[in-house]
Amino acid sequence: MHDAPTAAGKTSAGGGAGEAEPLSAGLKQRHLTMLGLGGVIGAGLFVGSGAGISVAGPGIVVSYLIAGALAMLIMRMLGEMSSAMPASGAFSVHAERALGRWAGFSVGWLYWFMLVVVLAVEATGAAQIANGWLPAVPQWGWVLLFMVVFTAANLTGVKNFGEFEFWFATLKVGAIVLFLGLSLLAIFGVLPDTDPVGFTNLTGQGGFLPRGWDGVISGVMAVVFSFGGLEVVTIAAAESADPVRNVARAVRSAVWRILFFYVGSMLVIVTLLPWSSQQPGKSPYVAVLNSVGVPGAGQIMNVVVFVALLSALNANLYGSSRMIFSLAERGEAPRSLLKIAGGGVPRRAVLASVAFGFVSVLLNLKWPDSVFLYLLNSVGAVLLFVWGLIAVSQLRLRRRIERTAPETLTLRMWGFPYLTWAALAAMGAVLVLMLMDEGSRPQVLWSGVATGVVLAVAGLRELRARRVRD
Repeated sequence: MHDAPTAAGKTSAGGGAGEAEPLSAGLKQRHLTMLGLGGVIGAGLFVGSGAGISVAGPGIVVSYLIAGALAMLIMRMLGEMSSAMPASGAFSVHAERALGRWAGFSVGWLYWFMLVVVLAVEATGAAQIANGWLPAVPQWGWVLLFMVVFTAANLTGVKNFGEFEFWFATLKVGAIVLFLGLSLLAIFGVLPDTDPVGFTNLTGQGGFLPRGWDGVISGVMAVVFSFGGLEVVTIAAAESADPVRNVARAVRSAVWRILFFYVGSMLVIVTLLPWSSQQPGKSPYVAVLNSVGVPGAGQIMNVVVFVALLSALNANLYGSSRMIFSLAERGEAPRSLLKIAGGGVPRRAVLASVAFGFVSVLLNLKWPDSVFLYLLNSVGAVLLFVWGLIAVSQLRLRRRIERTAPETLTLRMWGFPYLTWAALAAMGAVLVLMLMDEGSRPQVLWSGVATGVVLAVAGLRELRARRVRD
């Protein structure tokens, strides 16, 4: 059953109609918009895109279009459900309402687990960059500093999180806009000592698809996970003054602009430079800036990547704390995590997420190629499982909402139900292709084990609840 909005436009994460969301309403529209934009503009784009270019060539543009289209469909589904039923648990709450407690439990805990593990990668990556600038401070010292700073920011009020993310995202978006502007000037030969590039790099060296459609599909597998993080905007919307209107606006603006930034960046990169010159692990952005004569390009991008990593760390800490708080609200996590501090901050939920984040960081620093690698592989494909449950939930809830409260459908999924089914088929295809790929197979298998464990726990809880009822 769907929850009717309260007078404040908000509902509780687990509750019935009229239950006010206990969290604060400190996020503004500008925070949500920039969170939607900045949440996925990270190291995956600035550095990881080089791996995609190396396997797909100029066809990486098509790969990003396909992966971006899938992300847009998921966000549209999320936007539809979140604008009709805003809640701090977002898609976990939707899954519970659509499919039952087992689904809400499973998707909530899987997403929380994914965020706190990936948080370790971001903290360690930012510490490595900072250690290069100031070697006197050990890497673990930087990690400790970052974790303490962002824990404090998340403990003192949601508006602090919003401000951090707003300025982080502004810097990242500004960097991409400047990059696109310089690249276009270089392509048309406007910059000093440059001649028009033309389409040589796009059509030479094997053509636009030098490795055929196999290369494009490999590119999709390499880049689709870089769109993870968009979901946080629907979690954050519940802590804004007008979640129904704000989530719709944020979703509409974010998906198109992000697609523009991603696809636009890839297009100018493969136009300016031969695709065969790209190397996995090396930033194609640095290569482009060096080619157009920007002094200190490497250090400039280091600063941007550093900010991107800290931004993702901040967003993941926020998203994980709200997800576990929502689980606790619905009795799917310890009730002690429901303690709300002044200003409407779930401090125990924040500290619980930080605690596991610290454990992940320690594992990454101590055993990066063994224990932590298994942990990282166990969340490698979880995003696709989460997206899959989002799509199934939307299929079920859309028809229910149309029967009970059609006026709440202020943002509708395109081409329902056909595009929802198409998105599910695309996610299934990506999983099958990852299983067939030797490099990606461990991620799917370990993620499958993690998902199986969570589903088993959810099933046991359901059996126990039935026995109690009977």
